[in-house]
Amino acid sequence: MTLFRAAALSAVVCLIPASAQVAVEANKGYQTEEDRKRVARGLDSEDREQRQKPRELLAEIGLEKGAAVADIGTGVGFMIPYFLEVIGPEGSVYAEDIQQDFLDQVEEKAKARGWKNVKTVLGGQVDPKLPEASVELAFILDAYHHFEYPIETMRHVADAIKPDGKLVMIDFYRSRKHPRMPKERLEKHIRLDRDGFAAEIEQAGFTLERQFDHLPHQYVLIFTKQ
Repeated sequence: MTLFRAAALSAVVCLIPASAQVAVEANKGYQTEEDRKRVARGLDSEDREQRQKPRELLAEIGLEKGAAVADIGTGVGFMIPYFLEVIGPEGSVYAEDIQQDFLDQVEEKAKARGWKNVKTVLGGQVDPKLPEASVELAFILDAYHHFEYPIETMRHVADAIKPDGKLVMIDFYRSRKHPRMPKERLEKHIRLDRDGFAAEIEQAGFTLERQFDHLPHQYVLIFTKQ
């Protein structure tokens, strides 16, 4: 990263007050129980596997057998079956979300499918409340743009990652066409593009190690702890 680019990204991030809620627009559709039921149907839709390509995503990331994973912003647990395919019974998943009704659905799935190594965690707006130094991988899929206090939250996430662990953040490009979201809504919903989010996360104590596109409209950022 050049000095000029780093300075420019820092300037963008500094425009966002650390104590302000920054994702109000993105979170408008999650305010009521009915809102969240509607969202849940989309998160668990039959065609999401085809659209998201979760197995390919985990292969690209390099998730290993026996790993402990924090699925931050798990929603209704879409990614959990794919984590379990890779990590096996020796691994574990912390399914974290700030919405108890989403976690209730995760717990129903865990009971029905016999997921013994999945634990739900009700997080807060600032602190995801994950155990300290508990995971090799903190994973955030299409959820970071919903964080109201991102830098503060990511500092807590850093505490939950083991010294040699990684953070993987996947989100949508703000500047590219989204197949299911009109341009005007996309620009309101996603407040920063890839480089802005990367710089913000680095402010929270991470170093960007690798980045690549998973889908034409979705990128992956892989970080280590500083």
